[in-house]
Amino acid sequence: MTTVGLLPSDVAAPEVRLVGVARQRGMGVFLLLLAIIMLLGFGLGVPASDRATFILTAPPAVKVAPLVMSVRLISIVLAACCAAVGVLLLVRRRSRGTYLFFSLGVLLFLWSFLAWAARGATLNFVEMLAATLISTTPLVFGSLSGIMCERAGVINIAIEGQFLAGAFLGAMIGSVSGNLWLGTLAGAVAGGLFGALLAFLALRYGADQIIVGVVIVAFCTGLTNFLTEQVLTPEQTTLNSPSTFAPIALPLLSKIPILGPVLFDQNVFVYLAVVLLVAVNVGLFRTRWGLRVRAVGEHPRAAATVGISVMRVRYRNVILGGVIAGIGGASFTIGSVGEFSPEMTAGLGYVALAAMIFGRWRPYGALGAALLFGFAESLQSFLAVLNVGIPSPFLSMAPYVITIAVVSGLVGRVRPPAADGQPYTRE
Repeated sequence: MTTVGLLPSDVAAPEVRLVGVARQRGMGVFLLLLAIIMLLGFGLGVPASDRATFILTAPPAVKVAPLVMSVRLISIVLAACCAAVGVLLLVRRRSRGTYLFFSLGVLLFLWSFLAWAARGATLNFVEMLAATLISTTPLVFGSLSGIMCERAGVINIAIEGQFLAGAFLGAMIGSVSGNLWLGTLAGAVAGGLFGALLAFLALRYGADQIIVGVVIVAFCTGLTNFLTEQVLTPEQTTLNSPSTFAPIALPLLSKIPILGPVLFDQNVFVYLAVVLLVAVNVGLFRTRWGLRVRAVGEHPRAAATVGISVMRVRYRNVILGGVIAGIGGASFTIGSVGEFSPEMTAGLGYVALAAMIFGRWRPYGALGAALLFGFAESLQSFLAVLNVGIPSPFLSMAPYVITIAVVSGLVGRVRPPAADGQPYTRE
């Protein structure tokens, strides 16, 4: 059968984020509550003499003076701005741009909160942003893996297991060979193998995709724990002590104040995540290949009628998704820590799935969600240093609380690809 490049128009139709009036007003009320907290807790509730100092420079960027703020004054100003945004959401009738205004209000609250947390102290804002990007990187790999799979109609719950497999094999091969690129390749192969296993069981035998994914996670967790105890620990120095990729400072760009050290003085995995992010977005929404993938995820039978091999597209995407997740797993070891430890991914594979849902199965949307989770992860460590009086277990819960909020639908109704998780059989 001849392959036809054109597909039903609804497959390629742009996805519009519309918000109901009730939800928009709810967001407005929420921002008003945040404004009250900012005004009473972070503004009027602190002495007028309290100052917060934000360090805005780090090597190799050009030095700039620290930012010193009056905590009371800045919180009152930010509370007024947040309240104005909340009122705007209450009275406006258009639903477009609601999330943008809501995000602005939340950012104003976070600024006020950081000023309050750093009162009488100094916060290295650049280091905090850099830590956020490091925490975000594996989540970007994981969410891209989920997008690759689910846009083709296959649910990938196994990202956590693929993370662990990639982290384990990347650390071991990187240690034995002394070649970090070979370790990265090994991590990609490990993730790809478990992606192939997921595709084989779910597509060839029609097994429930969620159950298969959970089983793969359990298997990878048990296997890596066993091998760590029996193989890596006795030979720690030779099998589990890889070096890590050193930061690569991009000429000129790394000298930019604030953003230079954060965006342009990072390791290979950060740059690779950016490249993959752009490549996946362009591939899915600007190429014929991406159109076919989305057709398979939305209307597999319609795609089959124009000559597209549904099973081939799904196999390919699930394996590629596993490869991306395996690279993300390697970033935990040879990109950051320098060794593998049992269950070191700490459930971040599921957080990456939440970022994918929050981002509505779009790469750039998933990036925004991943940045939110990464910020929550880095924030808890910096707040512990500032000794703000919040118990550390509560701070550690922040990324997972946000995850629960996302998957429970608090961010609004989301629509996955129509055929996501549905088995396909040839007629």
